Amino acid sequence: MDTSPLASPPQAPDHLAHRLAWLDNIRIALTVLVVIHHAAQPYGPADWWYVEDQPRTGALATLSAVDGTFFMSLFFFVSAVFVPGSYDRHGAWRFLRGRLIRLGIPVMAGALTIVPGLMYAYYVHYRGYPPISFPRYVTDVYLGLRNEPVGWSGPSWPDLQFGHLWFIQNLLAYSVLYVLCRQAARLLTRRSGRPRRERREIPVPGHRALLCLTAAIAAATFAIRLRYPLDTWIPFLDFLQTEPARLPQYATFFTLGLLAQRHGWLDHFDARTGWTWLTGGLAGVALLFVLGADASCFGPSGLDVPSALWAAYDSALCVALCVGLLTLFRETITGGSRFSRELAADAYAVYIIHLPLAVTLQFYLAGRGLTAAAAWGAVSVAAVLSAFLLAAGLRRLPGLRRVL
Repeated sequence: MDTSPLASPPQAPDHLAHRLAWLDNIRIALTVLVVIHHAAQPYGPADWWYVEDQPRTGALATLSAVDGTFFMSLFFFVSAVFVPGSYDRHGAWRFLRGRLIRLGIPVMAGALTIVPGLMYAYYVHYRGYPPISFPRYVTDVYLGLRNEPVGWSGPSWPDLQFGHLWFIQNLLAYSVLYVLCRQAARLLTRRSGRPRRERREIPVPGHRALLCLTAAIAAATFAIRLRYPLDTWIPFLDFLQTEPARLPQYATFFTLGLLAQRHGWLDHFDARTGWTWLTGGLAGVALLFVLGADASCFGPSGLDVPSALWAAYDSALCVALCVGLLTLFRETITGGSRFSRELAADAYAVYIIHLPLAVTLQFYLAGRGLTAAAAWGAVSVAAVLSAFLLAAGLRRLPGLRRVL
């Protein structure tokens, strides 16, 4: 059985127990952070969201901006760590089949159930069109089988999208690319007739390599954002939901996860280097809370100084926090227990199901006089608890454990 992107393999050799424990812990923390991040969406950032006209606070807007700089990049890194080993154990086609089951089925099922349900709620509450039944909404509006209505409010036409499942969809695409690259390398080796050379070890990154990495990501990010601002999503190849403005970070950290596994970086990375970058990252976060996410010195796109500054700041926080948090969990949050293993096993299902729970709570609290911080706190706690409880139950249903 293939492993899920957010849960460790069900069985592992004893010498990997320590590594799996702290990676389990970081996956749990990232999953909780995703839920908390989505709980904050209607109360802070100015992005489109399923629930509108809620009280807002700049602190939650800044928190959302901080999250966006690193947490999905770190998710891609951690998910990629187990890819080479799974490929080596199962071979190309069994690995790919496992990925199609564990990633492809939830994406398609969610796009036909969870996402249209959320978009229908938004249509009913905020679009201002005459009410229609859910089946008619799915055919006419979600799938776009009728003409676009006059004055359509967006965010796109038709409403068909993958919502938060974009991460799983992109992870599947990266996995397919990995298989293609491994197969191409194997074919080239066969055709060349040369004996297969031993793998060249890449040294563990130090300060200089991390600075170069930051500069490269910042340059690529700035270049892409000349055309695609932050929070602009495109259907790549009319199917793959992608945010180009963050593509350099996501693709880079997925690749780094593969390399970290192959070359032993997770075990041999210098903790002193990691602590230094974590300190710098936390200082950068503190400064961003002082300035505010909407500070005039930063810009989401364009050929100007604010855009270049934000691309550099964004990229620096991404590298610093990813490196620093990996060090923090490896060095200090290493304990594993039956409870933590259960949470790690549930994390993938939590990622899939948490959004409708959070949005339902946001609708319920709308108009009840709560401050933005109070509503966010209530949604965060309730959504985290309910999502993990529901995920634990769903995973025990016949047939779902193989997928979730």
